[in-house]
Amino acid sequence: MKIAIATDNNLVSEHFGHCEEFTIYELESEKIITKEKIENPGHEPGFLPVFLNEQGVNIIISGGMGSKAIDLFNEKNIDVITGAVGEIDEIMEKYISGELVSDESACTKHEHSGDCGNH
Repeated sequence: MKIAIATDNNLVSEHFGHCEEFTIYELESEKIITKEKIENPGHEPGFLPVFLNEQGVNIIISGGMGSKAIDLFNEKNIDVITGAVGEIDEIMEKYISGELVSDESACTKHEHSGDCGNH
């Protein structure tokens, strides 16, 4: 299983499309076997779900995401977890232990820069 976290300076990005990079963790039997960072190739509507699907990602974790992006990820059979805040390795540990729960909210504005609520 591969999990991508939208990342800014080793923290979960407030909005997945505007992150600096994606940190992709590969898990096997609930243990991290690889961790790699991939630069965000750019934010174009509909592109990142396809790009991350091509990387083999099964789950995307972010602070926030628009409802259209959530739908596009779901069409690619990629589960979406939103509302995550904090250091990415700690977020992964919370995911592995079952403590990380999506707030299932979607950003409603596209400007972002703090417009995504409390994430």
